[in-house]
Amino acid sequence: MARDRRKPRDLGLLDALDAFPREPVRQKVWRAAREGRDPLIGAASRSRWCNGAFDVLYTSLEREGSMSEVFALLSSQPVFPSKPRWFLHRMIAQCRRVLRISDLSLLGKLGVDMSGLRSRDYSKTQEIADAAFFLDFDAMLVPSVRWSCLNFVLFTDKLSPSDLMLQASEPDPIDWPHWKAIRT
Repeated sequence: MARDRRKPRDLGLLDALDAFPREPVRQKVWRAAREGRDPLIGAASRSRWCNGAFDVLYTSLEREGSMSEVFALLSSQPVFPSKPRWFLHRMIAQCRRVLRISDLSLLGKLGVDMSGLRSRDYSKTQEIADAAFFLDFDAMLVPSVRWSCLNFVLFTDKLSPSDLMLQASEPDPIDWPHWKAIRT
């Protein structure tokens, strides 16, 4: 018989998050998605706000915020991928129970090591997202560490298809060399 190797959830963290209001939010958001991928579909990943146990859809309140997150991911590869094309999409997200962690100092109060925030050690942020998902939040507004804006992390298992609406997709792919040039 296989044993569940999942560590127990931190009761202090659960209590801290449970004290947050569950805010309704209807918000215009941006998403950068690879060509051929439906921008409205989430996936389980092992990333800053997901431990792989549930589906998330990463979006940003700012167009540049969504690009900066994908650029950071692509830049972490040994060679920057040049073949896949990425497109920007604008959508409306309607959530009923949003956890708002609006600034970096609040993350620190929840136990996130602020000195290592840009690192790829996501253990504490994954723990926060897992607890939020467990507590039945349907999304989180969290500070981006890549751009000065908030990211809107949607727990797609908690949303209905009508909660997400694609408004527009930019016709041209993101020009990563140009993006890199303006950032440096």
